Amino acid sequence: MAAKDAYEGPILEIENLHISFFTQGGEIPAVMDFSCTVQPGEAMGLVGESGCGKSTVALGVMQDLGKNGRVVGGTIKFKGRDLGKMSEEELRQLRGSEIAMIYQEPMASLNPAMKIGKQLMEVPMIHEGMSSAEAYALALEMVASVKLPDPKRILDSYPHQLSGGQQQRIVIAMALMSKPALLILDEPTTALDVTVEAGIVQLVKELGVKYGTSMLFISHNLGLVLEVCDRLCVMYSGEAVETGSIEEVFDHMRHPYTQGLFRSIPLPGADKNARPLIAIPGNFPLPNERPNGCNFGPRCSYFEAGRCDAGDIPMEALPDRDRHETRCLRWREIDWAAPAVSDRDMTPTEPGDVVLSVDNLKKYYEVSGSSFGRGATKVVKANETLTFEAREAETLAIVGESGCGKSTLAKVLMGLETATGGQVKLANQEIGGIEIEKRETKTVASIQMVFQNPFDTLNPSHSIGSQIMRVLEKFKVGKNQAEREARMLELLDLVKLPRAFAKRMPRQLSGGQKQRIGIARAFAGDAKVVVADEPVSALDVSVQAAVTDLLMEIQRERRTTMLFISHDLSIVRYLADRVMVMYLGHVVEIGSTEQVFSPPYHPYTEALLSAVPIADTRVKKKHVVLEGDIPSAMNPPPGCPFQSRCPRKSSVPGGLCEREVPPMVRLAEGHQIKCHLPASVLDGMEPVIELVGA
Repeated sequence: MAAKDAYEGPILEIENLHISFFTQGGEIPAVMDFSCTVQPGEAMGLVGESGCGKSTVALGVMQDLGKNGRVVGGTIKFKGRDLGKMSEEELRQLRGSEIAMIYQEPMASLNPAMKIGKQLMEVPMIHEGMSSAEAYALALEMVASVKLPDPKRILDSYPHQLSGGQQQRIVIAMALMSKPALLILDEPTTALDVTVEAGIVQLVKELGVKYGTSMLFISHNLGLVLEVCDRLCVMYSGEAVETGSIEEVFDHMRHPYTQGLFRSIPLPGADKNARPLIAIPGNFPLPNERPNGCNFGPRCSYFEAGRCDAGDIPMEALPDRDRHETRCLRWREIDWAAPAVSDRDMTPTEPGDVVLSVDNLKKYYEVSGSSFGRGATKVVKANETLTFEAREAETLAIVGESGCGKSTLAKVLMGLETATGGQVKLANQEIGGIEIEKRETKTVASIQMVFQNPFDTLNPSHSIGSQIMRVLEKFKVGKNQAEREARMLELLDLVKLPRAFAKRMPRQLSGGQKQRIGIARAFAGDAKVVVADEPVSALDVSVQAAVTDLLMEIQRERRTTMLFISHDLSIVRYLADRVMVMYLGHVVEIGSTEQVFSPPYHPYTEALLSAVPIADTRVKKKHVVLEGDIPSAMNPPPGCPFQSRCPRKSSVPGGLCEREVPPMVRLAEGHQIKCHLPASVLDGMEPVIELVGA
């Protein structure tokens, strides 16, 4: 195959693009009047809520809209050639060779029945006619370039033998095998841990520079976009509403929706008492229910009737700015520097007495040593000597990577698992050894859970009202049906949903509304402790703010104790009173939020903080990228559980980290870390996150 032509113009030009899907109900416009340009070597970020059309734009570029999708207006040009006028054969040659796409879920791109090497070799063999020997050599080179250890072993592995982060690196290697001119990344790190995400983001940036690849980076995470991209396009309801360089849009935003997104994410300085998040009011419009004029009008605090809804609003270039455009008629009249105002009660809540006490908790699982149930059994140490307390009206955040034991702890607290050793006391009553079926109704009602995915927690065949009523019945709330119905309506009021929702089915609710129903059920029996397991990670950023605020408000009113399980340290810093950091079943650090987020830290906490993407151009971060994956709890490293990945291990003399599990060391009142580092090293630690020129 001939070498790829050098091209000096824009790699991607999208002009006035309109994409519609045609269903039995008629035409549904998904993308309207969308334009953007990606220059050689440039990374363009596409951000916005779910359903705004980001992925539809990407599929339009790939010319892969399925049977129902169609470009009904505008053009998409790649290196000056109109993709809409190409034949299927020409597009086939282009895809994977000149334009490559990386999807959200790596396993969707990998064949589980083929070894990694064969899957990587296919790309240059098909697109460039390479021999198998040349393709194998290139595959080895690419696996090494995505920083995977032992490339030969990786090529000889099947996808299921790799971790999620390793799979995503292989997908990136596959996309880059033919050195494409344009790489489309659709939420490439959503399913990954924050430390793995940091490594992938660093890798994408380095490879973009190394190969001069242009990128279209789709994400709802503004912090990631800041780290990866040069330019940004904000989308809302099928339209681009603001576009410009990262610095322009982040520091000089000129569209109310962009402002709303930034006000609903926990940036440095946000505080649940002093500076709360402000959610964007209302809901995202369905494609067939868009308003006249400005699509954002019904949710915009600057909306002016008779003007903003009079007709279609075009993108307008801001004078004296670098390609900065906005789809807002009032951008000149708005005071963009005015501080956000919240009407919420911001009086700090004083924690009360200890409600939940965990002492030396252990949870081990016995598993077979072989796939067929033969061989010696092995022990998985999911929780190892956990000790902590949680007080009335307090939020204790539990953070750590997947596999650290957070969810196992939640299962023991809920009675879905029983403890192997140690004690769990709820209001001085031992519950750690009692499974849920044997717990008293009052105990079950006292400790409830809000799950990560609101879509899986509701029965699709029953109305919302009947599902809440069933919980009330189980908890023996109310003497009769009428009392329970009245209580059910009060719970809908509590989670700020209209009472008419009682008759709706789950499919008629958005993700944020479903999560509110999950919260209503958790508080149905007057819960004393609520275990919230990643309760906002499946939701859009604007919805996250509303749901987080709702949890805080209910906690304030009812003085509930909340255990907030999360990997998102930004939200943890915003809402937690105290933080517990877990690694491989151990508590490695515990203290107040201020203590845990300020040096000295446990080296693992230091790495977690450096991995958090923060959507603020003033933030200067120290980069601590952890090498390797989290070890297996079935075969943990000897000595300190973190020693196999610890970047500071060399500061401890005599191989102590490899030999002995560290004791809990008290750094200050209420602040402890499990670490062998000497005081001289801890005292010399510098902040990971700093605000420059704040």
